[in-house]
Amino acid sequence: MSNSAAISPAFWSGKRVFLTGHTGFKGSWLSLWLQAMGAKVSGFALAPETQPSLFDEAKVADGMQSRFGDIRDYEALSAALREAQPEIVIHMAAQALVRYSYTHPVETYAVNVMGTVHLLEAVRQCPGVRAVVSVTSDKCYDNKEWHWGYREDEPMGGYDPYSNSKGCAELVTASYRQSYFNPERYSQHGVALASARAGNVIGGGDWALDRLIPDFIRAISQGTAVTIRSPHAIRPWQHVLEPLSGYLTLAETLYTKGADYAEGWNFGPADSDARPVEWIVDRITRRWGDGASWNLDQAPQPHEAHYLKLDCSKARARLNWQPRWNLETTIDRIIDWHKAQLSGADVRAVTLQQIDEYQSAQ
Repeated sequence: MSNSAAISPAFWSGKRVFLTGHTGFKGSWLSLWLQAMGAKVSGFALAPETQPSLFDEAKVADGMQSRFGDIRDYEALSAALREAQPEIVIHMAAQALVRYSYTHPVETYAVNVMGTVHLLEAVRQCPGVRAVVSVTSDKCYDNKEWHWGYREDEPMGGYDPYSNSKGCAELVTASYRQSYFNPERYSQHGVALASARAGNVIGGGDWALDRLIPDFIRAISQGTAVTIRSPHAIRPWQHVLEPLSGYLTLAETLYTKGADYAEGWNFGPADSDARPVEWIVDRITRRWGDGASWNLDQAPQPHEAHYLKLDCSKARARLNWQPRWNLETTIDRIIDWHKAQLSGADVRAVTLQQIDEYQSAQ
């Protein structure tokens, strides 16, 4: 679909990379990708929260230094970072669910805001780090439900505790950049700090509760209809490998080119892939076959933004990054992955094969 910048295995081979959130859905995919390129990967995260989990199913820990811990524990996080002595840090650990944030707001802010403070403070105390990517969310923006995409310099905001906590995490990142990792003093501190904002990621191996694709896979594997809320809500759907390729491209650029790229970046899908929930569910049920079906949840729902789209012009222009897989291809890959998993295939091999296919796509 694109001539996006290639991810360079030669660059990543032998690099010391520290990930927070490596046991999660995105973290597991990124850990495997980095392992495949020969990086020396260390991870710090809670134990996997779902059963099954991609982390366990794909034996992600086998190719890295994996430590279980809580980013709310500054001393444990800082010790893990010092032990790893990383050159590159990618911060993904988060409480990532909107609806959960309504019932657990204190936990959400503690993890997403103070967790980010802890990570950046640990970096400040750890010599040798050169590039940091702090991952937030497209929901960090003050969502006015516009019909055009949000650019990186739009105001931060967030209606619900999750979205607001991600706006706060962006403000924390900006403050640490200005106060401690200022681009104008890059020659003195040597750290390039950027943030990355992505949309609704989907892909094989996501078993989180209260998400569309995992809910579908759970229901279909049990032979029941999928219950859908907000069928007309539009989401910027993208395969998990799309933003991960953005994080890798950004981290490499920060490492090689420095503070000129130390700012916020959007990594979202093509405009044509911002689709309503109903469209994606219809597509999945047709593609899956075997009598898959869905129905509408009539119960009142907490507020969720109905329209949020990212403008990724800056990443295209300055990082030569753009999506590689359209939504149809993405859905095909997800269904292929889950059918392989349900049939007893080697999940690690299936995941690495899809990473290889993605890297080869144009």
